[in-house]
Amino acid sequence: MKSKNKKIAISLGISGIIIISIILIVVLIPPSPNTPSKTINIWTWESGYHTTNNNGTYGTKGVASVTNVPGGRYGSAAWTDAEGNFWLFGGSGYDNISGINGYLNDLWKFDGLTWTWVSGNYSRNNNGTYGTKGVASVTNIPGGRYGSAAWTDAEGNLWLFGGSGYDNISGTYGWLNDLWMFNLTDSTWTWVSGNYSCNNNGTYGIKGIPDTANVPGARTGHASWTDTAGNFWLFGGFGYDNESGYIGQLNDLWRFNISDLIWTWMSGNYSRNNNGTYGTKGVAEAANIPGARDGSVSWTDTAGNFWLFGGFGYDNESGTSGRLNDLWRFTVSDSTWTWMSGNYSRNNNGIYGMKGVADASNVPGARGGSAFWTDTAGNFWLLGGNGYDNVSFKSDRLNDLWRFTISDSTWTWMSGNYSCNNNGIYGMKGVADASNVPGARSGSASWTDMTGNLWLFGGYGYDNTSGLAGRLNDLWKYSL
Repeated sequence: MKSKNKKIAISLGISGIIIISIILIVVLIPPSPNTPSKTINIWTWESGYHTTNNNGTYGTKGVASVTNVPGGRYGSAAWTDAEGNFWLFGGSGYDNISGINGYLNDLWKFDGLTWTWVSGNYSRNNNGTYGTKGVASVTNIPGGRYGSAAWTDAEGNLWLFGGSGYDNISGTYGWLNDLWMFNLTDSTWTWVSGNYSCNNNGTYGIKGIPDTANVPGARTGHASWTDTAGNFWLFGGFGYDNESGYIGQLNDLWRFNISDLIWTWMSGNYSRNNNGTYGTKGVAEAANIPGARDGSVSWTDTAGNFWLFGGFGYDNESGTSGRLNDLWRFTVSDSTWTWMSGNYSRNNNGIYGMKGVADASNVPGARGGSAFWTDTAGNFWLLGGNGYDNVSFKSDRLNDLWRFTISDSTWTWMSGNYSCNNNGIYGMKGVADASNVPGARSGSASWTDMTGNLWLFGGYGYDNTSGLAGRLNDLWKYSL
């Protein structure tokens, strides 16, 4: 028996030595340079130029090419299709030929490697071709514009509403309230709702009651969401109300029923330039309403609630517009607004804290025109915009990246600078580097890819070299 136990002990001893040796080999020998690894919380410059105000390279319509790239621009509409491709429409920027900026109506697709010019013109300031309302046609196309709302429906169609740009008849610039659908299958546009002329007032009807005559007024810079039933929602913007015939900031909330194509005025005022009613932070109240504003960012949480942050507009007290940093939640089930975070006054600086560390006192400074995303964990992200940093008392362009965690209602400063007007650090195209960061900007397009990474395109801001702001066409990825 002793001999048997001795053999077992020797066997276990040899096994232990082998296991320890394997562990030491794994720890001490460095991985092969070909071993794949995921970089986290790092920026990569993926496409486009590191300078401002570049023309686009369009190539042949419908044909992908590694040399294709949209021109520098801001205020574009953006979508992601079911296959994970990114789509980009219009904006204020540079076309293929003129060397002069204007309003664009080009539609682009990015498949992760190459850009394809899909639809629209390669020149600027084109009128729209509306055709017959509700009828698709290969000749239909929205006019050049920026600041539109964008949605994707359950069938994968891309939808576009309003903005500032060119209508069907006037040949002049104005505010729009036309609703369009782009069918990915046959690459056709359909004019669905609204007017084919500029600068129309809204028809509000009765709050909460759908009506075929209802339509939001012409506007730009409005926030948008999609609810769990697939209906489209929009809030505010800068444009026309129901009564005045003058433009201003709006705080009306609208729902577009995707099944019957009818608009319903759901919340807010039918007049312009109204202050907000904040109530008590964290407490829902039927009387609560964000003040009129444009340039806000919007997210949807996993419960289907809508969230709204900042913008240019009216606070709770001053009667004067400014930049905002208030965070709101709209509960769709009972149509109530809740003030969740930030200030009820305008033009507040940010409180940054330590980079990468969440803190209940942290909050981004007041701003409008930020890029925004939702990650796979349901956290909200925003980058830059035109607003207030941590140190100065002036408003300008930012490149700070923030994350908001819903579970504990805290902001975390994740990347970028706490001061205004910083140039970007581009590094090498396609190579992730911890020192990389996009320059300060506003009006960028943004997407989230199928693995949860955050993507950023263009905007108006600072490149790598000039120290002067301009229209950008750089494409960035932030790895999560």
